[in-house]
Amino acid sequence: MIKIYVMNTCPDCTDVKEQVKGNDKYEVVDIGEHVRNLKEFLRLRDKNPAFDVMKRVGSVGIPCFVLEDGTVTFRADTAGLQPPVKEEGQSCSIDGSGC
Repeated sequence: MIKIYVMNTCPDCTDVKEQVKGNDKYEVVDIGEHVRNLKEFLRLRDKNPAFDVMKRVGSVGIPCFVLEDGTVTFRADTAGLQPPVKEEGQSCSIDGSGC
């Protein structure tokens, strides 16, 4: 099963959640839904080197995909999904570059 960390207020996450709706190959974990989910995500983010670039550029690192072999990626296509469609003004980052 592929685990996907998302947040309801993230435009990229909303797109990903729609793609996996009803597909039991994916487990969606909303980090804003409960502090338990946020802590789980932060443990991953604090320890996994895949997040180093995200932290360096000031991004949260969502949507985040944890593949069945434990690999962490931020690319939807690596998890078998379509990349999120970018629409003007949709971003989680202050600079408008992404989430």
